[in-house]
Amino acid sequence: MQTRTQITTIFNCSIERAFKTPMLCDVSKIHTGFGIMPKVTHCTEDENWGQPGGSKKVFVAKSPTYKGGEASTDTVIERIENQYWKIEVSDFKSWMLGFSKFTGEWKTTELESNKILIEYTYTMHSDVDLLYPLNWLFTKTFWRIYMKRVLENVRKLAYKNEPYRYK
Repeated sequence: MQTRTQITTIFNCSIERAFKTPMLCDVSKIHTGFGIMPKVTHCTEDENWGQPGGSKKVFVAKSPTYKGGEASTDTVIERIENQYWKIEVSDFKSWMLGFSKFTGEWKTTELESNKILIEYTYTMHSDVDLLYPLNWLFTKTFWRIYMKRVLENVRKLAYKNEPYRYK
C-alpha cells in the first residue's frame, strides 16, 4: 500500500540552488528533528551520494522513539539536472509503523529568473494492510508537517548559499 503527500512553494533563488541544496548540502542542517522524528547527525559511506545509484547510511540522535545511531539508507534513484530528484529511504533500523520504504521526490521548475516552483513529494510504502489507516493518518498529518519544516530549512540554506558537501 502507498500513501502520498505533496507540498509546493516558490523559492526566490537560482535554479541551481533550488535544485542542489536539498540533496547536496549537509543533511544535518535540513533534517533537524521534530517531535518523534530524531535529528540527523551525520552520514557515512556517502562517497557517491548525489549520483544515480549513490547511497549513504544516515545516523540520527537519540529520540523518544529511537535509541540513536544508524537509522536508514538513502539511495539516489534518479537525477535530472536542475529539474528532478528521486530518492529512496529504506533499510530502517527500527520499526517504522509498518513502512517498508519512503520515496522522496524534489521537482524544480523555473518560472522566471530566480523564481522557482518547488514540488516536494513523499510516497510512503507499507506491506501491512492492517496498518493502512495509521499509515495514511501519519503521512497526511505528521509527515506533512515535518516536510514543511524540512522545506523551510532547505530554503534558508539555498538563500544563504550554503556550501555543497557533494557533487
